[in-house]
Amino acid sequence: MSESNDKIEQFSAKFQELRDKISTVIVGQEQVVEDLLIVVLAGGHALIEGAPGLGKTQLVRTFADATQLEFGRVQFTPDLMPADVTGTTVMRQQSNSQDLAFEFEAGPVFCNVLLADEINRATPKTQSALLEAMQERSVTISGTVHQLPQPFVVLATQNPLEMEGTYPLPEAQLDRFLFKILVERPDSETLRRILFITTGEKTASIDPIFSQTELMEMQQILRSVPIASSAIDYVVSISEASHKHEMLRLGASPRGAQAMVLAAKGYALAAGRPNVELEDIKRAAVPALRHRLLLSFEAEVAGVDTDTIIQELLAQ
Repeated sequence: MSESNDKIEQFSAKFQELRDKISTVIVGQEQVVEDLLIVVLAGGHALIEGAPGLGKTQLVRTFADATQLEFGRVQFTPDLMPADVTGTTVMRQQSNSQDLAFEFEAGPVFCNVLLADEINRATPKTQSALLEAMQERSVTISGTVHQLPQPFVVLATQNPLEMEGTYPLPEAQLDRFLFKILVERPDSETLRRILFITTGEKTASIDPIFSQTELMEMQQILRSVPIASSAIDYVVSISEASHKHEMLRLGASPRGAQAMVLAAKGYALAAGRPNVELEDIKRAAVPALRHRLLLSFEAEVAGVDTDTIIQELLAQ
């Protein structure tokens, strides 16, 4: 039992250290930083949405800097092709002969942390290039399966869909993101702090405090957290209720229920607790489900959003 408690304390201490370090660069977004860390430690991927200039890309870069993980970046544009993301086979002359042979040239997806910047500016064909990588942690090129490095996490940023020149992500891809994290505009006091930090002689930076091995150990600790059958029943009831809600065309998927459970385990460990409470599930429900629920026509006309419906489901 003491060994288990030691692991919980180590997880909580490391989580808080990492959160506090990132928060020195990403000012006033404590909830966003926490949710991002929960996604990574749960072994998932995150979709980060917000208007331009709110620090979405800086958040991902800061996380990569703090974790000693190999970082890759793809700037999604309308003319980006799938091979620009995954890689391709090229004909090369062999060094020891005049013979030509096909060789695989890895794309930027072969890394630990992939920043898919402005993912909804690329066409659906290019967006779908990430589907296999996000689910199977592999890429198939010319019939050959290439395994991605472990751990592997996609942190994708996107601008709100009402902005010009964006393509909506298909439901199959949205479902592969553990969380959809919203970055809100800072209030006036937070903006003052940001201006002081970012416009001085020295810009804020952090040193690596987190290794690849430590991350994978924390992912294993998170999955080992026990969860009561009553908590599982609560997740199931939320999922079932979403399929019966009159304002929804599509309710929560099994992946959505899995996301709630894994994130709830992460929140419990971050708070130094050995077990999941219902409050952890409630906290995980909104970011885990907001991108998985499809609104009915009536809900769209009435201006109801998925966050409001999720709160209704939790209230029931």
